[in-house]
Amino acid sequence: MKARTLIALAAVILIACGTAALIYRGFDYSGRTRRVDLGPVELAVKKQERVEIPVWVGVSAIGVGTLLLLLRRK
Repeated sequence: MKARTLIALAAVILIACGTAALIYRGFDYSGRTRRVDLGPVELAVKKQERVEIPVWVGVSAIGVGTLLLLLRRK
């Protein structure tokens, strides 16, 4: 692939990720925090966490992606 094509692809990915960050504002994930085995009984506690994505990250990604697209055309 040519360098210009890779730059355009990176720009589009940045714009898409920035837009998704602005729409969703973060993402949830869950993981096991404790596990207890009491003979045949197994207890597991899943804890749900949320990671917030700041607005400036989404706006910056869109801005950098747009800038890459504009600079690619010159």
